[in-house]
Amino acid sequence: MSSTRPLPSVNPGCDLSPSQGTDAVANDVTTSEDEIRRLEFQPGTAGYHAAAVVPTAAPGDLVDDVLAQMRGRQFDSAAAVAVCSDGRLVGLATLERLFAAPVGATVEQVMDPDPPAVAPGTDQEGAAWIAVQHGEPGLAVVDAEGRFAGLIPPQRLLAVLLEARHNDLARLGGFLRSTTSARTASIESVPRRLWHRLPWLMVGLLGAIGAAAIVGGFENQLQRNVLIAFFIPGVVYLADAVGTQTETLVIRGLSVGVGLRRVAGRELTTGLLVGVLLAAASYPLVLLGWHDAQVATVVSIALLGSCTIASTVAMALPWVLQRLGKDPAFGAGPLATVIQDLLSIVIYFAAAAAILG
Repeated sequence: MSSTRPLPSVNPGCDLSPSQGTDAVANDVTTSEDEIRRLEFQPGTAGYHAAAVVPTAAPGDLVDDVLAQMRGRQFDSAAAVAVCSDGRLVGLATLERLFAAPVGATVEQVMDPDPPAVAPGTDQEGAAWIAVQHGEPGLAVVDAEGRFAGLIPPQRLLAVLLEARHNDLARLGGFLRSTTSARTASIESVPRRLWHRLPWLMVGLLGAIGAAAIVGGFENQLQRNVLIAFFIPGVVYLADAVGTQTETLVIRGLSVGVGLRRVAGRELTTGLLVGVLLAAASYPLVLLGWHDAQVATVVSIALLGSCTIASTVAMALPWVLQRLGKDPAFGAGPLATVIQDLLSIVIYFAAAAAILG
């Protein structure tokens, strides 16, 4: 190739047409076109990070001519030259090798004939690790037919690795660094804290009034056997405690990207087993302490039902609030407590009415 020849124009895919022969080429695509091209790929994939505005050449091009043609042109990345034949990637030539090449050397003599390459749909973290393991300044992206689709520049590879590191550390800490709402809620002012919390607590106040009304509706049972009133706080507390454990686990999981489907089955089973164990433990304790088998049965049945339902409520509410765009850290606790308390009281007195009459 002679340096006096005009530079042929090519598309971003390093597609060398037969008329271009082995002339050295360099993309003449604007950055705006490259950004538009990125829209074709899903974020988080290798294709999304690939830069199309990169220098390209043919295997038989002279190194001196390639360097001369690169001078005065602006690229998204010029750390390596993509070497193509008939539109397919056949190698990469780094600037270090190009500058170190002797006079008269061709690109084929200094290129890496087997460079690391990934498909456009490859996960970004996997692509970055491939580049690091091969020690290349960039990573080629090729389609299923081997056609060159772009080069991921070093700065983008570094950004991907840094993001992966931050996310890994954040997961170890129990939160996602990118979760803006969680970070904002931790440092917001006192008025904002009150604004976010008081509405949910007002719902809790209404629930307390509702609980009192429910207890008043079972006045006859309380008059016939005042002993059943002794265990209302205990049943409600244990149901709340079980729900709080489930709620904390679910909110923590949502904050690190663990979906509800992954924990639903195991958490429901755990809630049921906790209810069974608490019911089994409470019966002999109540029977030995108060010598009333019927009351002991009521307490056991109430614990079994309320603990099982508490797990379900505490698991569903954070997910619903998140889907509605609300912060589950503020609303899930008070709302779940109200619902769990009301249901626990209803279950307890329903069992009392059925057994004690």
